[in-house]
Amino acid sequence: MRPSWDEYFMDIVEIIKGRSTCLRRKVGAVIVKDRRILTTGYNGAPSGCKHCAEIGCLREQLNIPSGQRHELCRASHAEQNAIVQAAMHGVSIDGGTIYVTDQPCVICSKLIINAGLKRVVFKGSYPDELSMELLKEAGIIVDKYE
Repeated sequence: MRPSWDEYFMDIVEIIKGRSTCLRRKVGAVIVKDRRILTTGYNGAPSGCKHCAEIGCLREQLNIPSGQRHELCRASHAEQNAIVQAAMHGVSIDGGTIYVTDQPCVICSKLIINAGLKRVVFKGSYPDELSMELLKEAGIIVDKYE
């Protein structure tokens, strides 16, 4: 049986997250427009920097709960990396959809809104109510994939 478009792109983010170098949570993202993949991203350290898999997780060492103190992490989130890839390569994502393995955090939600994305499809949960509130306030279509 042929998968729906949402199934197709959510299957792809599962593969993308396999590149993640995060020790706590592996996340993948893909930005799509008109059913075409524009960019992908996974969570990991910035280019040229050591990965947590190499040097350990600062957040684990400091016992920082998930969803708090984002600045105390070497990694950029999958959504951030997908949006940055579009900027680096001059690809307009305005009006597109982002598929993500987990609910975006508030920082990623702000970027999604300002990048002009119109829809977010995600699977897993994340402890960040403000994130969902901002997406809805901005008129972003938010679909939890089941």
